[in-house]
Amino acid sequence: MNYSKHYSQLDREALIQAVQMRMSERRFQHVLGVEETAIVLADRYGASTEKASIAALTHDYAKERPDEEFQLAIEQGDYENEKELLKFGNAIWHGLVGADFVKRELNIDDEEILQAIRLHTTGAADMTMLDKIIYVADYIEPGRNFPGVNDARTIALRDLDEAVAFETTHTLRYLIEEERLVYPKTIETYNRWVAGIR
Repeated sequence: MNYSKHYSQLDREALIQAVQMRMSERRFQHVLGVEETAIVLADRYGASTEKASIAALTHDYAKERPDEEFQLAIEQGDYENEKELLKFGNAIWHGLVGADFVKRELNIDDEEILQAIRLHTTGAADMTMLDKIIYVADYIEPGRNFPGVNDARTIALRDLDEAVAFETTHTLRYLIEEERLVYPKTIETYNRWVAGIR
């Protein structure tokens, strides 16, 4: 895929290199799987395949950074409910705070791409088509192997909103079973995309 330079000054190969240097090989293979899936979904649902590619390649850009780097960024940044945010770990930080690393270090400032990165683990009550594509692609990429993933893949090709609901339900169920903290946006996502559509 050739990039237009509207959303990233780097071409795809240069962006891939920049991302690959920031993560383990296992994480990098996941990122490539998310990109592959995101492009398929974008093409199917009429979204920009270029934006889907860039957002997918950068969604986990900050995933393997130390907690201290995130904590410092949160303390020095302008984040809503900073004290609450600090209670959550990398699973939340790498999207929400990671988008700012992508903006600063990779010079990607398209707000739709950055928002898709921010929301890729939590979702939100209001999601753009790109938000939904990255949220779902991250869940169903070819390297994923968990009970129900094939159902999720089938649903994603049939109805993207239904795929968001499926993923949200299963993610929330997992968090509750594991007695993990649930980020407020995940509850908002459930209320809108699962409970709100009945």
